[in-house]
Amino acid sequence: MYELEKKLGYQFKDRALLNTAMSHSSYANESRGSSHESNERLEFLGDAVLGQVVAAHLFLSYPDMPEGQMTRLRAELVCEQSLHSVALRLELGKYLKLGRGEENSGGRQRPSILADSVEALIAAMYLDGGLEPAKSFIGRYILSEADIRSEHPLCDYKTALQELVQRKPGQVLVYEPVSESGPDHKKTFTVRVLLNDVSIGEGSGHTKKEAEQFAAKSGIEEISK
Repeated sequence: MYELEKKLGYQFKDRALLNTAMSHSSYANESRGSSHESNERLEFLGDAVLGQVVAAHLFLSYPDMPEGQMTRLRAELVCEQSLHSVALRLELGKYLKLGRGEENSGGRQRPSILADSVEALIAAMYLDGGLEPAKSFIGRYILSEADIRSEHPLCDYKTALQELVQRKPGQVLVYEPVSESGPDHKKTFTVRVLLNDVSIGEGSGHTKKEAEQFAAKSGIEEISK
């Protein structure tokens, strides 16, 4: 866990909190009778801390942004896909404690489990050191690209592109797989987006959905030139 602390940029006073944050319910269930606790309660708290920090950041950083747009952007920044991307950057999968069944069914790469572990980590830092370390982590990994995402957030590039092309009638968007590479536990997918059979962008990601989002982002940039 020392390696994970270095990635987080935070050293825990109570390392048991970090261990709990990395303990999936399947692991805790298989370890009944011991002191192992799952990270589900930490996820609950982490979700609240994350929402508060992101809401405050948007409110203070964008004084002219309407309430509806702030609500939408907050939802995009804290959605599963956004948190899953953070987990991949931190390589959280290799630190997770899973039960045998979950391990064998690919739980270490499951986006929902990885996203939940990010929320649990935020709560663990909050309980261990107060709001500042949690806020610092959120700022570094989730809000660092908020300026870029304010118009077309990560989780909504596809919708934004669809809205953009629908301004003209008869426009057809298609997402087409290009390639996939890497081992099963760390695949990279590449997708291109076609507008009326003409390629307007490509994107890569650790899931097909993520690759489509980045392809859509590329497409937005291309047709907005």
